[in-house]
Amino acid sequence: MNKKILGAAVGLAVLAASTAASAHVDVAIGFGIPGAVYAPAEPVYAPPPPVVYAPAPVAVAYGGDDDWRARQWRERREWREREWRRQEWREHDWRERGRDGY
Repeated sequence: MNKKILGAAVGLAVLAASTAASAHVDVAIGFGIPGAVYAPAEPVYAPPPPVVYAPAPVAVAYGGDDDWRARQWRERREWREREWRRQEWREHDWRERGRDGY
């Protein structure tokens, strides 16, 4: 029975040690020794770079027939307008001639 208790105690101690080891706890003892303290020198800043003026960038315009999406959209819109006008003209003729077509 004593061996079981001793084994359990050793097992708990190992688990506790592994838990403490993974906790990343540092224990330190420091001794203060008075000494001379030196302040850093004032920072020295470099002067800003000179201002340089350059000509404005050239604007580049893209478009026209080079853009296939715009061309396709324009062609579809024109086709829809033509079909709409053709259908309107057919309905106009149909109304002018009467419902029987003559």
